[in-house]
Amino acid sequence: MPRRTATMLASTLILIALLCAGVLIKVPYAEMSPGPTVNTLADHDGEPVIQISGHKTYETSGHLNMTTVRVTSADYNMNLVSAVYGWLAHDSIVVPHDTLYPDGQTEEQSSQENAEEFSQSQESAKVAALNELDIPVKSWVIVSTVVKDSPAEGALHAGDVIKAVDGTKVTKPADVAKLVTKHKAGENVVFTVVPVKEAAAAEKDGKEATRTENVTIKTDKAEDGRAIVGIQAGTDHTFPFQIDIKLADVGGPSAGLMFSLGIVDKLTPTDLTGGKFVAGTGTIDDDGKVGPIGGIGMKTVGARDKGAQYFLTPKDNCATAAKDVPDGLTLVKVNTIDDAVDALKDIRSGNTADLPQCTTKG
Repeated sequence: MPRRTATMLASTLILIALLCAGVLIKVPYAEMSPGPTVNTLADHDGEPVIQISGHKTYETSGHLNMTTVRVTSADYNMNLVSAVYGWLAHDSIVVPHDTLYPDGQTEEQSSQENAEEFSQSQESAKVAALNELDIPVKSWVIVSTVVKDSPAEGALHAGDVIKAVDGTKVTKPADVAKLVTKHKAGENVVFTVVPVKEAAAAEKDGKEATRTENVTIKTDKAEDGRAIVGIQAGTDHTFPFQIDIKLADVGGPSAGLMFSLGIVDKLTPTDLTGGKFVAGTGTIDDDGKVGPIGGIGMKTVGARDKGAQYFLTPKDNCATAAKDVPDGLTLVKVNTIDDAVDALKDIRSGNTADLPQCTTKG
């Protein structure tokens, strides 16, 4: 066999062997890529994403698209070839597996967590939107979860309304932890609560439950030495009319901002977008503060691929997003729902020179 032919054959065999090894070698990585983007002002799978009843609504135009990231499943075993391809590709990101599924989290656990975060983000989106429109929302502090085998188990229940701790009125979840940690481990703390059954019955009748119970719990000691009882406090709300957000197969909290804006748009005569294609992302809390999210680069790519002209970007994601902006997309920096509403005013009026745009410095 001629030397040149033998060399080419050997090189080919080595290449095949390397490719086979790359397919067989598993690496502890996962992949993120652009996911679906949905217009919160429109229909999805045959029904409106945002449905409002009991209050006047207005026609909308344009797009206020929420964006998503598609990720590989928890049990997906990425091989070396796929990892290298992902590292080189523009429309995907390869990250350590533990970034997406920390502490050995299973697919089922991840889905449950995402569903809970999605549900909470919808509630906060409604509150933030109505606050933006100066529409009153009734809120109260509740027992969100009770830790198994904790001092609170059996004494407090998820959904109990917390009126006071040690006689001090509570108005937000942080008040509960602050009052409990004033104690030393082993001391008693007294919760004044409306039991969940009474609170639910009163809400169903459109009334406010008034009968309270005092529950005394002996505190335990956390790993850092703080006094704890083993509950997570949260907030519940009563809305003055019905707002439903229907979007299947989506999880996590990152659509909060866009849901809020969609609600605001439907409840006001002003057309927020002026017919423009605006997409965005960001968590939102009850006070309208916009928080950062993961996978920002994949979301901007997905938005631009669908035709977005502007992308509402959480302030804390701006520096990362600005490093690789898809052609034709303007990144607009927002820190609150007020910022977003102001930006939309500039966008629909064409006064884009005043838009606060993201830079690599933030």
